[in-house]
Amino acid sequence: MTQPNILQILVDDMGYGDFGLFNGGLCQTPTLDYLAQDGICFTQHYSGSAVCAPARASLLTGRYPHRTGAIDTLEGRGLDRIALRERTMADLLKAEGYATGLVGKWHNGALDPRYHPNRRGFDEFLGFRGGWQDYYQWQLDANGAAVPADGRYLTDVFTDEAVAFIARHRQEPWYLHLAYNAPHFPFQAPEDEIQPYREMGRYTEGVCRLYAMIRRMDRGVEQILATLDSLGLAENTVVMFTSDNGPQFGGEGDMCTTRYNCGYAGAKGVVYEGGIRVPMLLRWPAGLPTDGRWCGETVHFTDWLPTLVRAAGGAVPAELALDGVDALDAIRGEGRLADRPRFWQWNRYTPVGCSNAAMREGDWKLVRPAIRESMGLTEADLAMDHELKYERGMHTEIARTPEPAREIPMPPPARLYNLALDPLERRDLAAAEPARAASMLQALETWFEEVEAERRAIDDAW
Repeated sequence: MTQPNILQILVDDMGYGDFGLFNGGLCQTPTLDYLAQDGICFTQHYSGSAVCAPARASLLTGRYPHRTGAIDTLEGRGLDRIALRERTMADLLKAEGYATGLVGKWHNGALDPRYHPNRRGFDEFLGFRGGWQDYYQWQLDANGAAVPADGRYLTDVFTDEAVAFIARHRQEPWYLHLAYNAPHFPFQAPEDEIQPYREMGRYTEGVCRLYAMIRRMDRGVEQILATLDSLGLAENTVVMFTSDNGPQFGGEGDMCTTRYNCGYAGAKGVVYEGGIRVPMLLRWPAGLPTDGRWCGETVHFTDWLPTLVRAAGGAVPAELALDGVDALDAIRGEGRLADRPRFWQWNRYTPVGCSNAAMREGDWKLVRPAIRESMGLTEADLAMDHELKYERGMHTEIARTPEPAREIPMPPPARLYNLALDPLERRDLAAAEPARAASMLQALETWFEEVEAERRAIDDAW
């Protein structure tokens, strides 16, 4: 088989409940629903983190985000960066002869040219390097050159560039990482997309806008799939669609975005299922079943690098210490993935191992709830974060001022869930299973110490 093309679509803050397939038609996603029915839909697919930049680093490196140095979303402090010693999926596929492109959101090195996507394995880049952009008053980076807004809606800009990239490289194998920022804040969409949801009279204005953003993005995916068909590329193109983390909930009054997410506990920012269990749709007619199969394997973001490199006919260099494993045979239905522990942890600034951490082992999941004192930002960092999103040159170097002083109180007890019986995490079994809870807590603490040692080595190198 010739090398497949790889289209990796990563959206921003979208949960299972944002698909018409799963929400009974609360919002409209006909293209994504079709993609699920034409390929494979994963039911236990996990992000590498509960927030954006660490999750993206995990997907692109096959390693836990702490190991890569990308531990938070704060690009102004350099906490979004994938360390220069890391090799990305684009690096490895480029070595296999692929043309590589990134369209959309990067957020793994907003400052310093060494962290630019063109220096991290991507031949071509059109997008923005920070965490978000206005959907109309945007400013983009095209291989290092500034591109000002031209009146188009940003989601449409990314669709157009994805179509152009595919057409340019149709005679060679290509890897396109298409990172739509929809439906991330700010909640903006064309009026003709919003109005049908307003007329339903059942949603807040925030949810109407958010569902409209998803609908517009779904139309973009439709256009891209049609391009693959028209160019004769659909049969041997791996198309994958996922989200960086769970849906963003919150906001006040009519701009509240809290909405249906299949009953999962939590949302973006926390390590309950609602924050880290994310959709994955996969289609590759030449290499995978295309019968609308549902895959119940527990697959993690770190698994995709070795899986896709193998699909491309390559091999992961032996010196790369990956956390993920090649899942291709299991996805094909030719065996099962061996059970192994998976881990998550996230808070603001320096990681705090006893806050917002989780481990899954088989059907069991241990959660260390978030500690409020570890989750907040200073007003100065909030202001710098806002300025950077518009990429107007207000900051060119990361801030090296000390982190805010924090006093972390005694953590609450860890919680234990059996996800096979209780996927919504409603029944804490820690008291009923004390030995299991203690064993998993020890494993989680050991993992955290290991990955933190690697992260501190990166800090020392800086």
